[in-house]
Amino acid sequence: MPPFTTRPELHGSFGAASSTHWLATQTAMTVLDRGGNAFDAAAAAGFVLQVVEPHLNGPGGEVPIVLWDATRKEVEVVCGQGPAPSRATIAAVRGMGLGAVPGSGLVAACVPGAFAGWLTLLRDHGTWRLADVLEFAIGYAEHGYPLLPRIADTIASVETLFRDHWPASAGLYLAGGVPRPWSRFHNPELAATFRRLAAERTLEGALRAFYSGFVAEAIDQHCRHEFMDGSGSPHAGFLTADDMAAFKASPERPVTADFEGWTVAKCGPWSQGPVFLQQLRLLDGGALRELEFLSADHIHRVVECAKLAFADREAWYADPDFSTVPVEALLSRDYAEERRRLIGERASLELRPGRPGGAEPVLPRRDADGSASGDPDTCHVAVADRHGNLVACTPSGGWLQSSPVVAGLGFCLGTRAQMFNLDPMHPNRIEGGKRPRTTLSPSLALRDGEPVIAFGTPGGDQQDQWTLEFFLAQAVFGLDLQAANDAPMFHTSHFPSSFTPHEAHPGRVHSEPMAAGVLDELRRRGHDIVEAPAWTLGRVCAVGLESGGMLRAAASARGGQAYAAVR
Repeated sequence: MPPFTTRPELHGSFGAASSTHWLATQTAMTVLDRGGNAFDAAAAAGFVLQVVEPHLNGPGGEVPIVLWDATRKEVEVVCGQGPAPSRATIAAVRGMGLGAVPGSGLVAACVPGAFAGWLTLLRDHGTWRLADVLEFAIGYAEHGYPLLPRIADTIASVETLFRDHWPASAGLYLAGGVPRPWSRFHNPELAATFRRLAAERTLEGALRAFYSGFVAEAIDQHCRHEFMDGSGSPHAGFLTADDMAAFKASPERPVTADFEGWTVAKCGPWSQGPVFLQQLRLLDGGALRELEFLSADHIHRVVECAKLAFADREAWYADPDFSTVPVEALLSRDYAEERRRLIGERASLELRPGRPGGAEPVLPRRDADGSASGDPDTCHVAVADRHGNLVACTPSGGWLQSSPVVAGLGFCLGTRAQMFNLDPMHPNRIEGGKRPRTTLSPSLALRDGEPVIAFGTPGGDQQDQWTLEFFLAQAVFGLDLQAANDAPMFHTSHFPSSFTPHEAHPGRVHSEPMAAGVLDELRRRGHDIVEAPAWTLGRVCAVGLESGGMLRAAASARGGQAYAAVR
């Protein structure tokens, strides 16, 4: 009997798009219809997401991108993750009386990397002018878009904070009171910001306007003011116009690993991307194939491998420009074999980083801190075109609930610096000019050197668990894109969260409903099972290429807003 699916895997030959919001997906398809390529389409969709999902991303946030350009025949990463400001140091944070970087407010702001990330994609791989790419986002910001119930609920949850402490946020989001779900919402200040950027004749001119011009000047002035943050006290930010002017998004080579005839490409250890690859190394595809799909044995094996890989993420991952991250050793088969011997029949309750190359791991020492991060989440967009181009992007940050709106710009700054720690001995300690080790993690998978799937999901620390399960469902168990997406999801929160206050729940597994007896057997093995309602874990979006030039796409039914389109 074929597996249950909420919709078919979509097939076509002209273009394919999948994103976490139907308006972004439709935007991407419109760009393809008008002659743009996959990179033009992804960027246009990305800017639309900044307008219609302001609780999940914005111009003040960041975007990592992994792509296959058919003219170059290679995988490339675009790092749209901005670094910490030059004045952001352990001493400076502690000098504010803080034991950790707050999860909200200005202290946690890094240089906004998303705008440079999208424009670098357009410059190096796209064909359209910026004004044409921004046309859709400007239209939704100026003329209005349907406000998702989750956005309305988010605004309601921070109404008091906005009214008492963040006046520009109140002016934008509470002008007529808490907006109603599905009401038509406008952001005229953001529309005006985009119009000024679109008026620049070149991409380089738009980058200068953002990072050295009016946007940078407004952000510099904004960060001089003290605003209430997650610590319960007001603080100014570290970010300056000089920090903005020094930033450029950079193309990079991906980190890759082979598995069962596949090659998966991820961003480097400034992201959590290599943890996906470490899990692949730990999992023996042949042995996994002998297990029943989503049986207790299957879930136990995947969860125990995740615990080991994420323990290494906690100990080793950081910006490789500042720290020597032993990526080659972490992804070696000998190291995986050594680590695999730690997996037993019962759930481990320990955080056990390894010693790649014999080096001693360092787990960060953290002070107790109760500041919250404001219910963070993320977006995703993936696009494929008839030319054979393929791209996956995971924009995030600049959440409306986590940082005050910059007056005159219509958007707020990100809070990604909360992922740093204040341990002077740890690779991911906060330092000026350094990228935080982010959770954002788009994926691209190849077979026999040819691109096959581009995919990703929102979900913070869960991104490289849900997408791993999605990938394994195809690579090991033979499901198609949609069936793999619709299969029940699970993840562990065994290791410290990347978000303030960095809570960990040793042994805990969150799971959607499984076949009878599966969760009981996992409990018997010592797992702390938290049962989640059906259709609540993961929001994977994916597109794919087939031999012969056919395209395919799928989107998660979870959350009720992700859509795929193909023609």
